[in-house]
Amino acid sequence: MEQLPIFTGIFFGLTTLMTVLLFYRAARYSKTVLRISTGWLLLQGIIALTGFYTVTDSIPPRFLLLAGPPLLFILLLFCTPQGRAFVDRLDLQTLTMLHIIRIPVELVLFWLFFFGVVPEVMTYEGRNFDILSGLTAPLVFYFVFIKNKIGRKAFLIWNFICLGLLFNIVIHAVLSAPSPFQKMAFDQPNVAVLHFPFIWLPCCVVPLVLLSHLAAIRQLIKK
Repeated sequence: MEQLPIFTGIFFGLTTLMTVLLFYRAARYSKTVLRISTGWLLLQGIIALTGFYTVTDSIPPRFLLLAGPPLLFILLLFCTPQGRAFVDRLDLQTLTMLHIIRIPVELVLFWLFFFGVVPEVMTYEGRNFDILSGLTAPLVFYFVFIKNKIGRKAFLIWNFICLGLLFNIVIHAVLSAPSPFQKMAFDQPNVAVLHFPFIWLPCCVVPLVLLSHLAAIRQLIKK
Protein backbone atom coordinates (compact mmCIF):
# COMPACT_ATOMS: atom_id res chain seq x y z
CA MET A 1 0.00 0.00 0.00
CA GLU A 2 3.09 2.24 0.00
CA GLN A 3 2.39 3.11 -3.64
CA LEU A 4 -0.79 4.98 -2.74
CA PRO A 5 -0.58 8.78 -2.58
CA ILE A 6 -1.48 10.16 0.83
CA PHE A 7 -4.39 12.20 -0.51
CA THR A 8 -6.29 8.98 -1.28
CA GLY A 9 -6.33 7.92 2.36
CA ILE A 10 -7.13 11.44 3.56
CA PHE A 11 -9.99 11.79 1.09
CA PHE A 12 -11.46 8.47 2.12
CA GLY A 13 -11.05 9.32 5.80
CA LEU A 14 -13.03 12.52 5.27
CA THR A 15 -15.68 10.54 3.35
CA THR A 16 -16.02 8.17 6.30
CA LEU A 17 -16.28 11.10 8.69
CA MET A 18 -19.02 12.67 6.56
CA THR A 19 -20.93 9.37 6.52
CA VAL A 20 -20.84 9.11 10.31
CA LEU A 21 -21.86 12.76 10.77
CA LEU A 22 -24.79 12.41 8.38
CA PHE A 23 -26.03 9.33 10.20
CA TYR A 24 -25.48 11.12 13.52
CA ARG A 25 -27.74 13.86 12.20
CA ALA A 26 -30.30 11.31 10.97
CA ALA A 27 -30.28 9.82 14.48
CA ARG A 28 -31.25 13.28 15.76
CA TYR A 29 -27.80 13.93 17.19
CA SER A 30 -27.77 10.88 19.44
CA LYS A 31 -24.58 10.91 21.49
CA THR A 32 -24.83 7.14 21.86
CA VAL A 33 -24.69 6.75 18.08
CA LEU A 34 -21.69 9.06 17.87
CA ARG A 35 -19.83 7.26 20.68
CA ILE A 36 -20.46 3.81 19.20
CA SER A 37 -19.46 4.89 15.69
CA THR A 38 -16.30 6.67 16.86
CA GLY A 39 -15.26 3.81 19.12
CA TRP A 40 -15.80 1.25 16.36
CA LEU A 41 -13.74 3.26 13.87
CA LEU A 42 -10.89 3.67 16.34
CA LEU A 43 -10.93 -0.01 17.30
CA GLN A 44 -10.88 -1.25 13.72
CA GLY A 45 -8.27 1.32 12.75
CA ILE A 46 -5.91 0.13 15.50
CA ILE A 47 -6.47 -3.53 14.59
CA ALA A 48 -5.81 -2.83 10.91
CA LEU A 49 -2.57 -0.99 11.66
CA THR A 50 -1.21 -4.16 13.29
CA GLY A 51 -1.61 -5.99 9.98
CA PHE A 52 -4.22 -8.35 11.42
CA TYR A 53 -6.45 -8.28 8.35
CA THR A 54 -3.61 -8.87 5.89
CA VAL A 55 -3.53 -12.54 6.95
CA THR A 56 -5.83 -13.93 4.27
CA ASP A 57 -5.49 -17.72 4.58
CA SER A 58 -7.26 -18.19 7.91
CA ILE A 59 -10.62 -19.94 8.25
CA PRO A 60 -12.96 -18.32 8.97
CA PRO A 61 -11.55 -15.28 7.15
CA ARG A 62 -10.51 -12.46 9.47
CA PHE A 63 -12.34 -10.14 7.09
CA LEU A 64 -15.58 -11.30 8.72
CA LEU A 65 -14.62 -9.38 11.86
CA LEU A 66 -14.98 -6.18 9.85
CA ALA A 67 -18.47 -6.65 8.46
CA GLY A 68 -19.91 -9.28 10.79
CA PRO A 69 -20.49 -7.21 13.96
CA PRO A 70 -22.20 -4.28 12.13
CA LEU A 71 -24.49 -6.67 10.26
CA LEU A 72 -25.38 -8.44 13.50
CA PHE A 73 -26.08 -5.07 15.11
CA ILE A 74 -28.40 -4.09 12.24
CA LEU A 75 -30.20 -7.42 12.58
CA LEU A 76 -30.72 -6.80 16.30
CA LEU A 77 -32.13 -3.34 15.56
CA PHE A 78 -34.89 -4.85 13.44
CA CYS A 79 -35.53 -7.79 15.76
CA THR A 80 -36.02 -5.91 19.04
CA PRO A 81 -38.73 -3.39 20.05
CA GLN A 82 -36.13 -0.85 21.17
CA GLY A 83 -34.21 -1.26 17.92
CA ARG A 84 -37.29 -0.82 15.76
CA ALA A 85 -38.25 2.28 17.75
CA PHE A 86 -34.79 3.71 17.05
CA VAL A 87 -35.07 2.92 13.34
CA ASP A 88 -38.49 4.58 13.14
CA ARG A 89 -37.12 7.77 14.71
CA LEU A 90 -34.39 8.20 12.10
CA ASP A 91 -34.86 11.27 9.92
CA LEU A 92 -35.86 10.12 6.44
CA GLN A 93 -34.61 13.26 4.71
CA THR A 94 -31.10 12.91 6.11
CA LEU A 95 -31.06 9.19 5.39
CA THR A 96 -31.75 10.04 1.75
CA MET A 97 -29.02 12.67 1.55
CA LEU A 98 -26.53 10.28 3.17
CA HIS A 99 -26.35 8.34 -0.10
CA ILE A 100 -24.49 11.24 -1.73
CA ILE A 101 -21.35 9.88 -0.06
CA ARG A 102 -21.46 7.02 -2.56
CA ILE A 103 -20.02 9.44 -5.14
CA PRO A 104 -16.71 10.04 -3.31
CA VAL A 105 -16.58 6.35 -2.40
CA GLU A 106 -16.71 5.44 -6.07
CA LEU A 107 -13.99 7.97 -6.85
CA VAL A 108 -11.78 6.40 -4.20
CA LEU A 109 -12.42 2.92 -5.62
CA PHE A 110 -11.38 4.14 -9.07
CA TRP A 111 -8.18 5.64 -7.65
CA LEU A 112 -7.46 2.39 -5.82
CA PHE A 113 -7.95 0.48 -9.08
CA PHE A 114 -5.57 2.89 -10.85
CA PHE A 115 -2.91 2.13 -8.23
CA GLY A 116 -3.48 -1.62 -8.46
CA VAL A 117 -5.07 -2.45 -5.10
CA VAL A 118 -8.66 -3.18 -6.19
CA PRO A 119 -9.87 -4.83 -9.40
CA GLU A 120 -11.57 -2.98 -12.24
CA VAL A 121 -14.76 -4.94 -11.58
CA MET A 122 -15.21 -2.89 -8.38
CA THR A 123 -15.23 0.43 -10.24
CA TYR A 124 -17.78 2.24 -12.40
CA GLU A 125 -15.73 1.15 -15.41
CA GLY A 126 -16.38 -2.46 -14.41
CA ARG A 127 -19.53 -3.88 -12.84
CA ASN A 128 -20.06 -1.32 -10.10
CA PHE A 129 -22.97 0.99 -10.84
CA ASP A 130 -23.39 2.21 -7.27
CA ILE A 131 -22.39 5.74 -8.25
CA LEU A 132 -25.88 6.08 -9.76
CA SER A 133 -27.29 5.94 -6.23
CA GLY A 134 -25.16 8.88 -5.19
CA LEU A 135 -25.92 10.89 -8.32
CA THR A 136 -29.68 10.40 -8.02
CA ALA A 137 -29.89 10.94 -4.24
CA PRO A 138 -30.03 14.78 -4.38
CA LEU A 139 -32.59 14.61 -7.21
CA VAL A 140 -34.77 12.21 -5.26
CA PHE A 141 -34.45 14.39 -2.17
CA TYR A 142 -35.47 17.46 -4.13
CA PHE A 143 -38.49 15.92 -5.85
CA VAL A 144 -39.69 14.01 -2.78
CA PHE A 145 -39.19 16.48 0.04
CA ILE A 146 -39.06 19.89 -1.67
CA LYS A 147 -41.37 19.62 -4.68
CA ASN A 148 -43.50 16.65 -3.56
CA LYS A 149 -43.44 15.35 -7.13
CA ILE A 150 -42.40 11.78 -6.30
CA GLY A 151 -44.79 9.61 -4.34
CA ARG A 152 -44.16 7.03 -1.66
CA LYS A 153 -44.20 4.07 -4.05
CA ALA A 154 -41.64 5.57 -6.43
CA PHE A 155 -39.46 6.58 -3.48
CA LEU A 156 -39.69 3.02 -2.17
CA ILE A 157 -38.72 1.60 -5.57
CA TRP A 158 -35.67 3.89 -5.69
CA ASN A 159 -34.53 2.59 -2.30
CA PHE A 160 -34.92 -1.02 -3.44
CA ILE A 161 -32.99 -0.37 -6.67
CA CYS A 162 -30.16 1.36 -4.83
CA LEU A 163 -30.13 -1.45 -2.27
CA GLY A 164 -29.66 -3.87 -5.14
CA LEU A 165 -26.76 -1.80 -6.48
CA LEU A 166 -25.17 -1.91 -3.02
CA PHE A 167 -25.50 -5.70 -2.84
CA ASN A 168 -23.96 -5.96 -6.31
CA ILE A 169 -20.73 -4.20 -5.35
CA VAL A 170 -20.52 -5.93 -1.97
CA ILE A 171 -20.73 -9.35 -3.63
CA HIS A 172 -18.01 -8.44 -6.14
CA ALA A 173 -15.84 -6.99 -3.39
CA VAL A 174 -16.10 -10.16 -1.30
CA LEU A 175 -15.46 -12.52 -4.23
CA SER A 176 -12.42 -10.53 -5.35
CA ALA A 177 -10.82 -10.22 -1.90
CA PRO A 178 -7.89 -12.57 -1.15
CA SER A 179 -9.36 -15.37 0.94
CA PRO A 180 -10.17 -19.07 0.67
CA PHE A 181 -13.44 -17.97 -0.98
CA GLN A 182 -11.97 -15.74 -3.70
CA LYS A 183 -13.58 -16.39 -7.08
CA MET A 184 -12.36 -13.55 -9.34
CA ALA A 185 -9.74 -10.83 -9.91
CA PHE A 186 -6.78 -13.08 -9.09
CA ASP A 187 -4.44 -10.85 -11.13
CA GLN A 188 -5.41 -7.70 -9.18
CA PRO A 189 -7.37 -8.67 -6.05
CA ASN A 190 -9.23 -6.45 -3.64
CA VAL A 191 -6.48 -5.86 -1.06
CA ALA A 192 -7.13 -2.20 -0.23
CA VAL A 193 -9.94 -2.98 2.22
CA LEU A 194 -7.50 -5.00 4.32
CA HIS A 195 -5.53 -1.87 5.15
CA PHE A 196 -6.10 1.33 7.09
CA PRO A 197 -8.06 3.54 6.48
CA PHE A 198 -9.90 1.63 3.75
CA ILE A 199 -11.05 -1.03 6.22
CA TRP A 200 -13.59 1.60 7.27
CA LEU A 201 -15.46 0.93 4.02
CA PRO A 202 -16.73 -2.57 4.93
CA CYS A 203 -16.88 -1.97 8.68
CA CYS A 204 -18.63 1.42 8.74
CA VAL A 205 -19.56 3.12 5.46
CA VAL A 206 -21.29 0.15 3.81
CA PRO A 207 -23.22 -0.85 6.98
CA LEU A 208 -24.48 2.72 7.46
CA VAL A 209 -25.56 2.92 3.82
CA LEU A 210 -27.29 -0.44 4.21
CA LEU A 211 -29.01 0.63 7.42
CA SER A 212 -30.13 3.89 5.81
CA HIS A 213 -31.89 1.99 3.02
CA LEU A 214 -33.46 -0.57 5.36
CA ALA A 215 -34.69 2.13 7.74
CA ALA A 216 -36.14 4.16 4.86
CA ILE A 217 -37.87 1.10 3.41
CA ARG A 218 -39.36 0.22 6.80
CA GLN A 219 -40.64 3.76 7.35
CA LEU A 220 -42.13 3.97 3.87
CA ILE A 221 -43.85 0.59 4.14
CA LYS A 222 -45.31 1.53 7.50
CA LYS A 223 -46.82 4.67 5.96
